[in-house]
Amino acid sequence: MCGIFGYVGKKEAPAILIDGLKALEYRGYDSAGLYVAGAGLVKAVGQVKNLEAKLTPDFKGTVGIAHTRWATHGVPTEVNAHPHTDCEGKIYLAHNGIIENYGELKAELIGKGHKFASATDSEVVAHLLEDFVKAGSTFSEALTKTLAMIRGTYGLAIVNTSEPDRLYVARKGSPIVLGIGEGENFLASDPSAIVPHTKKVLYLNDGEWAILKTDSYQLFSLAGEEIKREPTVIEWSVEETKKGGYDHFMLKEIMEGDNVIKNSFRGRLLEDSLEIKLDELKEVEEKLKGIKRIIITSCGTALYSGMVGEYMLEEFAKIPVEIEYASEFRYRSPIVEAGTMVMAITQSGETADTLAAIREAKRQGALIVSIVNTVGSTIARESDAVIYNQIGPEIGVASTKAFISQVTIFSLLTLYLAKLRGVASDEETKKMIKEIVALPEKIKSILERREEIKEVATKYAGFTDFLFMGRKYTFPIAFEGALKLKEISYVHAEGYGAGEMKHGPIAMIDPNFPTVALCLSDSVYEKMISNVEEIKARSGKVLAIATVGNETLKTLADDIIYVPETVEFLESIIAVIPLQLFAYYIGIGKGYDVDKPRNLAKSVTVE
Repeated sequence: MCGIFGYVGKKEAPAILIDGLKALEYRGYDSAGLYVAGAGLVKAVGQVKNLEAKLTPDFKGTVGIAHTRWATHGVPTEVNAHPHTDCEGKIYLAHNGIIENYGELKAELIGKGHKFASATDSEVVAHLLEDFVKAGSTFSEALTKTLAMIRGTYGLAIVNTSEPDRLYVARKGSPIVLGIGEGENFLASDPSAIVPHTKKVLYLNDGEWAILKTDSYQLFSLAGEEIKREPTVIEWSVEETKKGGYDHFMLKEIMEGDNVIKNSFRGRLLEDSLEIKLDELKEVEEKLKGIKRIIITSCGTALYSGMVGEYMLEEFAKIPVEIEYASEFRYRSPIVEAGTMVMAITQSGETADTLAAIREAKRQGALIVSIVNTVGSTIARESDAVIYNQIGPEIGVASTKAFISQVTIFSLLTLYLAKLRGVASDEETKKMIKEIVALPEKIKSILERREEIKEVATKYAGFTDFLFMGRKYTFPIAFEGALKLKEISYVHAEGYGAGEMKHGPIAMIDPNFPTVALCLSDSVYEKMISNVEEIKARSGKVLAIATVGNETLKTLADDIIYVPETVEFLESIIAVIPLQLFAYYIGIGKGYDVDKPRNLAKSVTVE
């Protein structure tokens, strides 16, 4: 949640800060603000463009911090927008996270005479810093004392006007990355905002803080001890964060589907010998041979990719798998026995609930293997092994390309584990690998027919309720299709297993409640057809997703979107593409900003 950007250097900071916020706006867009040393504070409600419009030509300075907000405490107003300041306007800070004990701290500070302007939890940090400085602490001492007092999560960027040549940065639970340039340095919540300026980055770990100056940086522990660590280099380019001629990032990222799959298996699938090679798992290979159970934990779209992974791993690798909502995992007193592998699935690598889940699993001795898109992220660093998506940044808030990459990686992992454990024949494995290799062209054939899908979406755009149903490998896709429609078009949609229809949902069926039925030619096809017939018998409309060549559905469904044939093992990847496009076209048809759906943020870094 929320985006933070900071700059210290020799150039004019305001334009750099605005560009940084625009790159981070997917993290929150309820309000925005910036502070530039020597120039002052400017805030605006709504998107970053509203803030940009308020800047005047004489607003200048070379050091500053900026923030785009996803509201938690306090409604979106200019007063509640960041940066926040202390009573005397000497300390300015931007905060991402939640201060859980802000209420008691605020009451104590008010008792000492502090005046609060906002309804946010974040403002308490500025007043704490002020209080310690007034008591005689240096600013660095005040910062370490403040960090020791607050409970919760934070990514902090701070300017002390008594030291206008530097930025103070701190991190616990909320991502912060430093950009190390030539005669200038940066900080941000996400490296995508830094890449246009430098590819040398340094990720702060939990419990670390830093001082950034024009020509230097210093890292410290909470105890104030200096830490020495060299920057790493980001491999992806700034072009990958641009729309590439598409109207929206969401469409661009859907249209990258064929290359996403290629990048996901690049270096891992040997096409000549039809082998799977996961070098990322070499160090834990011996432990993997003895795995007795896998727990997959994640949230949202990533959870649904894990549900597909569950089917794959149990059917072909013969390993018992459980799916856990990361938000519930640690609260239900989970039992993690010896021989358990816990898998975290996350695009950002910073999802708060997922991070908390793997920390609990690690405390109980589990092997942690994660699928992560963001290199250097917290979950990546805290895992025993990581399989990176290798797909570049995903900017659209509603995840699309990350999902198909995650499922692709699950297919590779399944075949790898099946061979490692000696439970799959070479013939069967090679057949599956050939189908994985063929996926990009099949995905491309769906994408080339997006205008057809747009026409279907236009036809259904007036409905206010949808049911998505699937079975076996398309069961999770029913949930994911419904989620995309909710996220992008604000239309009520429910995902259901087709086998559950007669246990309640069929009561909702009428001519105004269409069903999107995933009827691919697979082992449960006949059962899906029975469900479609039950819906039609009750005057329900049906939009079917069917395999090319299916003639039966022409007499049953009101509309059909055809997809190429593939093995059941991989059909979830094929099936989700038209549902992503369907949601996209309904969303833009309603005039919504599909890249920034209301009330949502790309990376959920607070519980």
